[in-house]
Amino acid sequence: MAKAKEYIWQWQGLDISWSVEGYPSNKSQSILLIHGFGACKEHWRHNQKYMSNEYQCYAIDLIGFGKSSQPRSCLKSDDAKPGEFCYCFDSWADQIFAFCLEVIKHDVILVGNSIGGVIALRTAQKLQEKCVGVTLIDCAQRAMDDKRLKEQPYIMQISRPLLKSIVNQRWISRLLFANATNTSVIKKVLSQAYPSGKNVDENLINLLLKPSKRAGASESFRGFINIFDDHLAPDLMTDMETPVDLIWGENDPWEPIETAKEWMASFKCIRSLEIIKEAGHCPHDESPEEVNSLLLKIIQATK
Repeated sequence: MAKAKEYIWQWQGLDISWSVEGYPSNKSQSILLIHGFGACKEHWRHNQKYMSNEYQCYAIDLIGFGKSSQPRSCLKSDDAKPGEFCYCFDSWADQIFAFCLEVIKHDVILVGNSIGGVIALRTAQKLQEKCVGVTLIDCAQRAMDDKRLKEQPYIMQISRPLLKSIVNQRWISRLLFANATNTSVIKKVLSQAYPSGKNVDENLINLLLKPSKRAGASESFRGFINIFDDHLAPDLMTDMETPVDLIWGENDPWEPIETAKEWMASFKCIRSLEIIKEAGHCPHDESPEEVNSLLLKIIQATK
């Protein structure tokens, strides 16, 4: 089996870091792994090699994360300047869409964790028949979106304009980012995201911490915390014809399993829901053996 190779792809003047494992085969599709917020392509450290036993498997760093470019953020309310990037689901989906067409060049199965799931769904819309399947692993439900504001406590509803005026200030976002990107905070977040504690190791901490020390790292954070009106997974799945499968950590502290069950019952495009016992928000890394087996089964059933 081929060892993972890492490359830089130029897109719209930006460097996009990606890797691939496995040889091209006679199978009609490849797999593309899309990480979540604050992560990188190496977050698939226990999955990419396994999948490459059967398929050519790609992983990619979203713009703003990992080793990809981290351009200055432009909010939707800003007047865009040269070199700026609007960190939003359409922009990231444009990145993945172009990568599929220019690099992979044939049918693809998209696998996304957290916000990577929303990006996978939006990309599937753009790719149409070129995307033959989507697997969502603890897909982000985006409870803070303005379209869901009525679900929030009243105090949150009336304070939303103030919150927006605060977090769009670059000095505020930089301060918040600096406070969030240290070893002690990352360990605390991981203790929530990985409730079983499995596979929380120094390698994981370092692969999350290292990109945050790059000069432009705070810009993607500023962009993300200012996403208040963007795509929601249910809206994207409403008329979707591409088959969708769900894998969910039973004890995800941020994306309730109950919502995944509601999605399963509500959307025709969803074929299956697999629940990973004791796992949290990142079951692909916390319980990789079980998730890998499920992923392979799902992909083999996708024609």
